[in-house]
Amino acid sequence: MPYIPHSEDDRQAMLAAIGASSIEDLFGNIPESVRFPDLALPSALSEMETRWELEMLAGVNLPAAQGPCFLGAGAYQHFVPSLVDAVISRGEFYTAYTPYQPEVSQGTLQAMFEYQSMICALTAMDASNASHYDGATATAEAVITAINVHRMKRRKVVVSPFVHPEYRATVRTYTQGMGLSVVGDEEAALEAAPEAKTNLVDLLDKETACVIVQYPDFLGRFEDLSDLAEAAHDVK
Repeated sequence: MPYIPHSEDDRQAMLAAIGASSIEDLFGNIPESVRFPDLALPSALSEMETRWELEMLAGVNLPAAQGPCFLGAGAYQHFVPSLVDAVISRGEFYTAYTPYQPEVSQGTLQAMFEYQSMICALTAMDASNASHYDGATATAEAVITAINVHRMKRRKVVVSPFVHPEYRATVRTYTQGMGLSVVGDEEAALEAAPEAKTNLVDLLDKETACVIVQYPDFLGRFEDLSDLAEAAHDVK
């Protein structure tokens, strides 16, 4: 069914205006052999047939849940309760946009308050933010918060070399121009100590605003960081 509202007379008038006798003349510079080539594609499939085809292809893969997973880099085996899908699929939450609290409805505001309260109880922290776009952004914002808490008097940021490299790059991007010293994740430090927490303790001093670690780390490891935490609290 044609949807372009041009009659045959209209088309002929436009062709005459540009000196062409037919629409095919417009493609005269393109070799005829490549104008409408036959593509080596299978015939079209119905929705049901497409689903069967994709399920067959997916069945060739070995799901991570059926074998040991050593991917690391944030790709760990997680159990996600079915309730999570039910909640995040609601219209109030179904967006990547950070919910700035003054703009949201009271129901959403209450949900975020409950979330923040639980996070504070879980982490034993005094405050929790509502949300961030991703882990890299959250890391960079945490650094800026730590710097501001100390009124810019402490400008040293100690970063574990086993924090995701994209997170570390985002921290440097966010804080460029602030006159900060980001240390601890140099390549030499990574090569020197498989367990970098020892080196991080040595870097702590009265100029340190914060320490950044990842748990599990970029390699998917769990380490006892209690000594590092105690040392960090001693210089606050």
